[in-house]
Amino acid sequence: MISDKEQYISDLRKTFNSFSNVGDDSWNKVRSIVQFQHLEEGDLLLQEGQVARNFHYICKGALRAYITDYEGNIYNKNIFMDQNFAGSKASLLQQEPSEFTLEALEKSILINLDYRKYKRLISEYKDLNKFYIAYLEKHWVIEKEQREVSLVMENATDRYLKLLDKHPDIDDRIAQRHIAAHLGITPTQLSRIRRKLKKSH
Repeated sequence: MISDKEQYISDLRKTFNSFSNVGDDSWNKVRSIVQFQHLEEGDLLLQEGQVARNFHYICKGALRAYITDYEGNIYNKNIFMDQNFAGSKASLLQQEPSEFTLEALEKSILINLDYRKYKRLISEYKDLNKFYIAYLEKHWVIEKEQREVSLVMENATDRYLKLLDKHPDIDDRIAQRHIAAHLGITPTQLSRIRRKLKKSH
């Protein structure tokens, strides 16, 4: 019977291959640098001002990236859930302090990849380099642009429905205030949207 760890590593490889096919030799090198980490709800994975060393694959669980302004107000930058990568890519790339904090929103299991070791593998293995470019193009360029356009052009109901389409169980797992902050609305506005959607179904 396959162990949980082996299943999570298999899931990680499937995620890599969804961007670009990675060969066995390259994959064995990736496997050699993975480390598992368990977080409890409320644990901080990366703090604002800390230089990131790893990027993280969420085997199971959910994280939020949030920013705190000078007055102490908190803004959710993003929510990351199962089988997605999370981390401060700008901090990793520039080796400068992260501008946001990563916090576990529920009990989570992560696979951490040491970024420096991974960068060396990228320079050695073309298939890993292809994955890396494809991943950055999708998440740093396409999804980032779509999210920025969505915040301006789409109403909150459409943004919420898109979020539900991507994460159907998010309402059962993530507190309303975090979902609202991710959508750029208040919890009260989110409650109204939910009520309206229930009536229409």
